[in-house]
Amino acid sequence: MISVGLRVAIIESQVLFAKALCGIFADDSEFTVVGDFRNPAAASLAAARPDLIVIDLDGQPVDIGQTLTTCTEAVPNARICVLSMHLSPEMMQRCLSSGAEAYIVKDISPAELLRAVKTVGGGQSYVDPRVAGGLLRRRSMNGGKPDIMELSTRESEVLKLIAEGLANKQISARLHLSEKTVKNHVSRIFSKLNISARTQAAVHAIRAGIV
Repeated sequence: MISVGLRVAIIESQVLFAKALCGIFADDSEFTVVGDFRNPAAASLAAARPDLIVIDLDGQPVDIGQTLTTCTEAVPNARICVLSMHLSPEMMQRCLSSGAEAYIVKDISPAELLRAVKTVGGGQSYVDPRVAGGLLRRRSMNGGKPDIMELSTRESEVLKLIAEGLANKQISARLHLSEKTVKNHVSRIFSKLNISARTQAAVHAIRAGIV
């Protein structure tokens, strides 16, 4: 369970969209909007003491890494959720490597946005499965092989399908395994990676650069 009243700061360069985002979060009792800012360098961002920073990268004039570093320097304990219009595996990976806990593509609904940010507020990470799955598929085609801890070949296959957003039943059909066998593989993957949610599996693997 996440704490009620998570403090959220919005960083959006366009005032109209900033107010729209503020309205989405203000309508959910699990969030308290503590301010909206045009850029992460705003002096008042640190004073707002947000638990979560939701930042639209599309309107920021500086490098992704520099932008996110500015956020973490201003509020070191805040978890960062990146919004972007780009279904870009490369951009997603840069954001995760620079300290973001979520990469959210802006073509989703307000309800999906809230679910993604609540996932991050609950201590987990989130990536759009369309982007994560594309990255994993591309690296597989290029000959990249997971080399994470002691994952077996089958567990690596299951990990890739989890990252693509497939449920256990779909993985079972794809790999011609029983659902029970798939469930056992998933449990072992979670145990080896020390994670507790499917979205974290893709995030962990991508951050480690081993898929």
